[in-house]
Formats: sequence, C-alpha cells, structure tokens
Amino acid sequence: MTTPRAVIFDIGNVLITWNPEAFYDRVFGKARRQALFDAVDLHGMNEEIDAGGPFQGTVAAWAARYPQWANEIQCWHDNWAELASPAISESWALMGKLQARGVPVYALTNFGDETFAYAQSAPYPQLGQFDRAYISGRMGVTKPSAQIYAMVEEDCGLHGAALFFTDDRDENIAAAAARGWQTHLFKSADGLAAALQNAGLLD
Repeated sequence: MTTPRAVIFDIGNVLITWNPEAFYDRVFGKARRQALFDAVDLHGMNEEIDAGGPFQGTVAAWAARYPQWANEIQCWHDNWAELASPAISESWALMGKLQARGVPVYALTNFGDETFAYAQSAPYPQLGQFDRAYISGRMGVTKPSAQIYAMVEEDCGLHGAALFFTDDRDENIAAAAARGWQTHLFKSADGLAAALQNAGLLD
C-alpha cells in the first residue's frame, strides 16, 4: 500500500462543527426554524457563497427576496461564528501530529472566500496553519466537481494514492476516490486517527 505524501482535510464537520440549524433552534425556536428552512433554501444560499458569491451581498440579496424572513436570514452573516462552532479539537490535534512528523497538510473545503478570511482572522486563527488551503470560493468551483480535485493535483503536484483525503460527505469522498486518492469518510476523530495509522502516517 502506498504511503500518502500529503493529507487533505475538509473543514466543515471535520475540523469545525457546521450546524446552522442548532443556532436557529436556540435563537428562534425549533418550530420557527423549521418554517424558515422550509420557506428559504439557506443551504442553497450558502452554496452560492461557497462558489464565489460575496458573503454580505449574497445574504442581503436573499433577505431582500424573502422580506418576511429578513432578520433570520441576516443572522447567517451576522452570527456566522455561532453557526460554525465549536472546533473539533481532536481533529486539530491529529493535524498537528501529522505536521510534526513532516507530513504536509492541506485543506480542501467548500467555503466562501470572504467567510474563510473572516474565520481565519477571528474565531479560528488555526485555519492559517495549513501548508496549502484550497478554498472553493477562491477557486470558483465546489466539491464534488471533478474540476476542483484536478486543480488541487495540478497545484500541489501530487496525484492518486499520494493524497489522503478526509471529508464528512459521501459524494465528496466518492469524487476523490474516483481519482485514485486514498480516502476516509469522517465520522469521528478516533476513526480518522485509525485510518491515518492504517495508511502509515501516524504511529
């Protein structure tokens, strides 16, 4: 089995908890949150941001489109740090162990450009610790498009089994596996630790 030469982490629900519904349940109550999410495709709005749309501008446009939900929609921008919390500290520890062993660690994430810059400067400065960061909002394409994986390969110079990728979404893992990457569907940091050990990356 080929030992990977770099490890690529997704961020949402691998390194940082991403659960907007929990914020809306807490602030507005479950019933109103369910009504909001039934009426407004907030995750679709976020996909526009991940694909390169401006953070505030996109949220403002959606708030204007649904004035009866404008306050709740604006919270996606104003309270973003609460939507994306807490950090998954055990996963960050694994990243640190890999880098301490000289293994390059990259990010490949569906994340808005402005949102990532904010996250890196405010709640999660550790996002600056990647050896390379591939951010969909900067690249103009999102997972699981084959194009974004090809762009990663072209930039880092590694292909196929030389790359180990972990992500919490089946479709993103499948797209990477189709290119020959070694993959792990993230469900827990313990599971990831075992996968990294099996790949010969950690003791």
